Amino acid sequence: MPFLSDTLARVKPSPTIAVSNLAAELKRQGKDVIGLGAGEPDFDTPDNIKAAGKAAIDAGRTKYTAVDGIPELKEAITAKFARDNGLDYTPAQVTVGTGGKQILYNALMATLNPGDEVIIPAPYWVSYPDMVLLAGGAPVFIEASPEAAYKITPAQLDAAITPNTKWFIFNSPSNPTGAGYTAEELKGLTDVLMKHPHVWVMTDDMYEHLVYDDFEFATPAQVEPGLYDRTLTCNGVSKAYAMTGWRIGYAAGPEDLIKAMRKVQSQSTSNPCSISQWAAVEALNGPQDFLAPNNETFKRRRDLVVSMLSEIEGITCPVPEGAFYVYPTIEGLIGKTSAGGTKIDTDETFATALLEEKGVAVVFGGAFGLSPAFRVSYATSDENLKEACTRIQDFCASLT
Repeated sequence: MPFLSDTLARVKPSPTIAVSNLAAELKRQGKDVIGLGAGEPDFDTPDNIKAAGKAAIDAGRTKYTAVDGIPELKEAITAKFARDNGLDYTPAQVTVGTGGKQILYNALMATLNPGDEVIIPAPYWVSYPDMVLLAGGAPVFIEASPEAAYKITPAQLDAAITPNTKWFIFNSPSNPTGAGYTAEELKGLTDVLMKHPHVWVMTDDMYEHLVYDDFEFATPAQVEPGLYDRTLTCNGVSKAYAMTGWRIGYAAGPEDLIKAMRKVQSQSTSNPCSISQWAAVEALNGPQDFLAPNNETFKRRRDLVVSMLSEIEGITCPVPEGAFYVYPTIEGLIGKTSAGGTKIDTDETFATALLEEKGVAVVFGGAFGLSPAFRVSYATSDENLKEACTRIQDFCASLT
């Protein structure tokens, strides 16, 4: 009898975490490595939020809380949805988890049965398909090509829906591409979903506040109120508030679904960190004035990276609307050989050779379901980005 679960064989470790860990290990060994794999801001958590966490400790708020969030945080979340998205929820329709990933996982575990299909646009965040597989479902992918600015069309969505479709996972702005859907583009997708009342919508709005130029964020239940009763609107404080390590994600949706997710969480992690919850209350209720200057910094970095990578022959680098990633394609480099003798036959060999020969860590496109490409996180200093992009230019120029 095998010791490990057969379920585990269906999934793989997170490639983005693996790249970040490898880059960190190489740095510890004294190697000159620039890591562009981490999906977290390099900004510190704002002082008022840190102070709220410290105050919670001093006040003795260090005990167990309600399984899926303290009332004060749920009230802050309902106020946020009303303020930012025009969505009215009650605290009973809100759940809080240990990061956005747990929220998505709880929903899938609470709803999927064998044979249920989950539609996922590709490129996708690496964890979506594996969470679906762990929950017993079947991921169904729709390819969003660089020619289409990494956005799927209503016709593609309609064609992917079957009687077995249970969820459509929607992420805008996107990890890994940064692509953001306008309200008009989103309305095309929601019109399709209105034709298929058995399909639920799971939105991952984690990068809501990280948008640039004149792009305006919209979320499905906001664009199409008819989807309100079958949409789980997911978000968190990790990215915009630079609170990745605090581990707080949240969602709002139909109360029966929230109850089912609470049951899953009650038998897994139970409540999120009490201190982090009080810090998240301050994040959502407190001043938001740091968001605009942070976004200006990210926009400057985006423009720097896009400009430098676009100079490379064989690379095409679309300009993203949000998040802090670019997703350049490398079709023109496939088949070449690096100065170190590596044949670039996939984006994975490209990323490996780039790390080994130039000390730049990126995540290969195959991890996100669309090749040949790679993801760069520009959530690091301008100096690091300039040096990293110069090294990428040199690496590509040396290919023969």
